Amino acid sequence: MELKDFFREHPRAALAFSGGVDSAYLLYAAVSAGVDVTAYYVKTVFQPDFELEDARRLSEELGARMKVIPLDILSDQEVCQNPSDRCYHCKRRIFGAIAETARAEGYELLLDGTNASDDAGDRPGMRALKELSVLSPLRLCGLTKDEIRRLSREAGLFTWDKPAYACLATRIPTGQTITGELLSRTEKAEEYLRRLGFTDLRIRLFSGCARLQLKAADIPRLMKHREEILRELGQYYGAVLLDLEARDEH
Repeated sequence: MELKDFFREHPRAALAFSGGVDSAYLLYAAVSAGVDVTAYYVKTVFQPDFELEDARRLSEELGARMKVIPLDILSDQEVCQNPSDRCYHCKRRIFGAIAETARAEGYELLLDGTNASDDAGDRPGMRALKELSVLSPLRLCGLTKDEIRRLSREAGLFTWDKPAYACLATRIPTGQTITGELLSRTEKAEEYLRRLGFTDLRIRLFSGCARLQLKAADIPRLMKHREEILRELGQYYGAVLLDLEARDEH
């Protein structure tokens, strides 16, 4: 099945929209197919501001309707306690909020951007999507991450080479309570590195320290700015450590 065939069978749908590569291309494909689609972005403290800015920019460029749903995710104790299946509880809350809002606006079908490269065994949140009857057209049509990037580039979408991004909660070790202060610290530290030109990075909390995960090509840049990075991140962490196992270039 191709996406055009999927949308021919489903001409009206709500889309869980993050502004990332996958959901961006799915929104583009839906708009191009003439689908009655609304993109729903759930804003929590787990997403940095630049993600919302990218989502708004993309929806505006496509002329698509987008709605932001504020959600106090930290009010959910099962999420805050950060168990190994935290992603399941978080997805249930986020997609449940989208489904409730979408139904009130006349949408019965909810879509997400899971693609054919995503391994269900590595995604605790997949169970939540199945329970909520969320369909994943990119996965159903066999589109992999590399293919989606290629198609996005051909379509002129600025998101085509956007690095993969996992929510801020993933920076906090499993079992450690998630707080607004820890999330804010992480967002500020990562935003600082982005201003220095780093694009694909993670700063993970490790025993009160910052463990930096960068692409191998960015390590020379890190050493060039080493002293100023130590000063800046020293405001938020007890020490700054470099993970020598570089992030995947893809």
